[in-house]
Order: sequence, then structure tokens, then C-alpha cells
Amino acid sequence: MLNRRETLLAGVGAGLLSSGLRAAEPGMWPAFPAEEIDLWPGTPPGAPAVLPVEQVIEAGDAQRHGRMVKGIVRPRMKVFRPSKPNGAALLVTPGGGYSVIVIDVEGYQVGPWLSERGWTVFVLYYRLPGEGWANRADVPLADAQRAMRLIRSRAPLYGFDLNKVGALGFSAGGHVCGDLATRYDARVYDPLDASDRLSARPAIAAPIYAVQSMSAPLAHGGSRDMLLGPNPSPETQRVHSPAHNVTTATPPCFMAHAEDDTVVSVENTLEMRAALKAAGVKVETHLFTAGGHGLGLPGAAGEPARHWKELFATWARAQGFG
Repeated sequence: MLNRRETLLAGVGAGLLSSGLRAAEPGMWPAFPAEEIDLWPGTPPGAPAVLPVEQVIEAGDAQRHGRMVKGIVRPRMKVFRPSKPNGAALLVTPGGGYSVIVIDVEGYQVGPWLSERGWTVFVLYYRLPGEGWANRADVPLADAQRAMRLIRSRAPLYGFDLNKVGALGFSAGGHVCGDLATRYDARVYDPLDASDRLSARPAIAAPIYAVQSMSAPLAHGGSRDMLLGPNPSPETQRVHSPAHNVTTATPPCFMAHAEDDTVVSVENTLEMRAALKAAGVKVETHLFTAGGHGLGLPGAAGEPARHWKELFATWARAQGFG
């Protein structure tokens, strides 16, 4: 039985679960991969006096299923190894409005799809900024930077090229992806070991139906409130809006969004695209008439949006990945 807060979170998550990825049948949740990599030795930096407690929330119906995770105190990556590595790796950041992480639909279902095509995939459990961590606005970015550096440090072990490590994220996880692509070198934590001498810059980035702007009217209010806290200043909102941080060093980007998305406005993607074009960064953008928030409407209404994965894979190969 879910308590009132969990019921609310489940309602939020249900709006995020309409992915273009195959839903699990009742009682057939995707398996949690056994292989994982902790990001931080011991307690992560900036921990609150009372640590959150990790919880898994199950949500969904006959068509849409998913587990959501909150209270993440041990940031980590779950690893999907390919049977035939293609020499490339991908960090995947699920969404969830920065209130939860939608780990199935935007993690454990996309991970196998990519690994079947040769990618070594790392699905990130990042800390949620509203759970008491210091420097809350940079907590997800700190985890993403650390994850990228650890992935690169393990390239010989997993058999991929450390120069071919990309990032892909959905919704609020798309914001993590966009923030990483534009602020990969921001000093948001103190270096710990040799891994932190490696670059956190993704070679390619794919923010999918992504939260991008932290300013009205484009901002997704729930994500902004969880990331930045109450009443953030205009400058704080700007600093944490990836379109305002694009430079010529931002990696090539692939973006996909449905124009009927009522959760995260498609204007987020359009603003990001304009910034990338202005900086001369290569960008592939797919806007779909229908697809909702998740690019997975059932039946004919979901065509062709649900095929964004194939479009991404084709684009990535054109960039020399896969």
C-alpha cells in the first residue's frame, strides 16, 4: 500500500511511463542487472544529517508498467554488457521530474535494446536534489560527471574506446544529459582519485523529450522546484538552463520530442536546438506530431514517434558510434 506521498509520486510517474519501449507484462518486471558500479567511496559528498532511505515504487496498468526509485543514497550505475561490443559506451539517465527515477521504462528497457546493438550501457541512479543534499542544484550533475569519468576509466575492462562514450537522457534525466553536455567541466565536486583526471564530456549527447529551461514559461515546474528549490533567482534559473550554456565545445546532439507533449513543452527542445545551431554544434532534431510525453502513444497515434530509438542508432552510427 502506498502512502499519500508515494501515491502522488506514482501519479507523477504514470505520466512519464508512456515510453516507446516495450512494457513488461504483469509480474514480469525487467530484471535488475547484477553488475553495478558505485560512484563514490563511502557516503557521497554533501550528505544531509539524516540520509534518505531508498524505496522502489511500482506503478502502471495493463499497458504501462514501471518501477520508480527515490531516496538514492548510494549513487551507482547498472551495467548492460553487449555480447558483441561495438566499441562504444553510453550513460543513460532516466527521468522522473527530479522527484523519482523512472528506472524501468527509461532505464532497464532501453539498456538491453542498446546493448543488443553493441553498446556497453550504464544506467545511472543519480541523487535526487530535493532530498537534503548540499548544493542541490549541482548534485545530479556531480553524479553524472563522476559516472562519465568512471566509465572512461573502465574502457579497457569493458572493451570500448574511451573517446566513444556518449550520454542519453529522458525528461528530467534529459536535463541531466543536457547539463552534462554543456557543463561537463564545471567544478561541482572535489576530485577523489585518478578517474577524476579524465574528461566528463560526452562525445555525443541525446536529450530526449528533455526538460531544458528552468525559466517560465518553458520550465517544467516540478523539475525546477526540485532542482533549484523555492523562488530561485533569474540568474540561478539561467545558469541551470542548458541552452544558455552551449558553446562551440558542446558535443553533437540528437533530440526527439512530440509536439503534443503536455508535460514538458516541445519549446524546450526548440530553444536548445537554436542555441546549438548558433554555436555551430551539429544537431539532429526530430519533432513528432503525436507521441505525448514518452513518445509511446498506443496504436496508430504512436507512429512514427515510437521509432525514435532506431533514428538515434542510425544517427549515432553516422557519428562513428556503433
